Amino acid sequence: MDHPFGISLDVGTSLANHTGSWRTSRPVYVDRLPPCNNACPAGENIQAWLFHAESGDYEKAWRTLTLDNPLPATMGRVCYHPCEGACNRAQIDTAVGINSVERFLGDEAIKHGWSFEPPAKESGKRVLVVGAGPSGLSAAYHLRRLGHAVEIHEAGPFAGGMMRFGIPKYRLPREVLEAEVRRITDMGVTLKLDRKVDKIDAAVTAGRFDAAFLAVGAHIGKRAYIPAGAAAKVLDAVTLLRSMEGEEKPLLGRRVVVYGGGNTAIDAARTAKRLGATEAIIVYRRTRDRMPAHDFEVEEALQEGVMMKWLSTIKRVEEGELTVEKMKLDDKGFPQPTGEFETLAADSLVLALGQDVDLSLLEGVPGLEIKDGVVQVGPNMMTGHPGVFAGGDMVPSERTVTVAVGHGKKAARHIDAWLRGETYAPAPKHELATFDKLNDWYYADAPKTVRPTLDLARRKSTFEEVQKGLDETNALYEARRCLSCGNCFECDNCYGICPDNAVIKLGPGNRFRFNYDYCKGCGVCAQECPCGAIAMVPEEI
Repeated sequence: MDHPFGISLDVGTSLANHTGSWRTSRPVYVDRLPPCNNACPAGENIQAWLFHAESGDYEKAWRTLTLDNPLPATMGRVCYHPCEGACNRAQIDTAVGINSVERFLGDEAIKHGWSFEPPAKESGKRVLVVGAGPSGLSAAYHLRRLGHAVEIHEAGPFAGGMMRFGIPKYRLPREVLEAEVRRITDMGVTLKLDRKVDKIDAAVTAGRFDAAFLAVGAHIGKRAYIPAGAAAKVLDAVTLLRSMEGEEKPLLGRRVVVYGGGNTAIDAARTAKRLGATEAIIVYRRTRDRMPAHDFEVEEALQEGVMMKWLSTIKRVEEGELTVEKMKLDDKGFPQPTGEFETLAADSLVLALGQDVDLSLLEGVPGLEIKDGVVQVGPNMMTGHPGVFAGGDMVPSERTVTVAVGHGKKAARHIDAWLRGETYAPAPKHELATFDKLNDWYYADAPKTVRPTLDLARRKSTFEEVQKGLDETNALYEARRCLSCGNCFECDNCYGICPDNAVIKLGPGNRFRFNYDYCKGCGVCAQECPCGAIAMVPEEI
């Protein structure tokens, strides 16, 4: 019998189309760990909330973000965004402005009055949190979400910790911080201000708490032995920045020298300029590339007229002047004295040499180990005393707001498990979605949106916020620059390119599946997946 040419068969109408037995490998859909998520000290699911932001559902994006971090408007201003340093997009053009979008979402929440839901069920357990800084606020929020009654005892007159007393208003407006703190207390967290905890064991017993989380910030400025005349004006940077919250501003004079190289030193010098100093000079023992301060903060300080004196150390302070010795780096990069001295005019000297934590509340508590000025904790954030956990500046770690927020979340999960007589075990991490897993051909160049900044003249004379936020138009654009590294975003590439019609579309939000009866394992789907969400694995025998 003759057959016409060009007959085509629908999938499944002939057993001859069952080509699966030819395969040596098969494609599988995978979820890989985005590098931004992996780099976030707060443990945010960045890619998930960017997905909702790029669809324009900002409230859902904010609610997804705040599952991990209750302070997005604050974090969008003060976080040093290591997520952007890890972003794969940087190898195409520039990293996604994750921090910018986070701030936009946080500001939208404040503008529209979005709030947190109280827990559906109370646990009957009470937890004391000592300190209302980023770590304490984060822990209190997460513990409250888990149904526990939480009481924060804060020694100061305001909540915020070092976010309020260590970060100037030109970086973090106080109304933004207060709005995010209020949202946490509105969900049922009790905040008691001017309530210093002198002894943690006594406070736990008196309040009948079942557990405690210690989150005391590093509010004590370190001092250095520098010979000083009786009339020399010397103060530490923490005291300077803290005094900016009072009604009377400090009198520094016209010529201010700041000794140190960290972000606190930069903040102190920029604050001095805003207080009217005609000269603000940072003296640092090493070179700029060894400076611990973040580069963009150094740039902003230089723009505002702050001067830098590298490879220098202060030897003596007198009224109206100080003596500086020049340094040189040895072959190992350490500064060594040269014996060469010079004199700088200075009305005041601000020491920004680091901070210590007041650990007096721990005296007499059995089982605690204190080393190098911080409390030692286990992987579950618990100290050597059962039921007493610690995080933030009190434990060995990098001292940033983002790290502290992450500590609060981690501790809350372990405290919750401990209160229930269980052990919290985090889910295992997926394989990292590195750039070589992506097909960057599919992504067009789309440079990062630059955030607007305050006019330079106003930056030098006011404490108005320097860096502004994105509007809805460019926040949407910025969110859409995300590559969705390692996770299917339903672009339909595999569905359209499969030569065997072996990809089955499951509908919006449900992704796809493979029909292995018809897949011959050619691998074209994996090769052409933009985001690296398909892997080829050896065929099962």
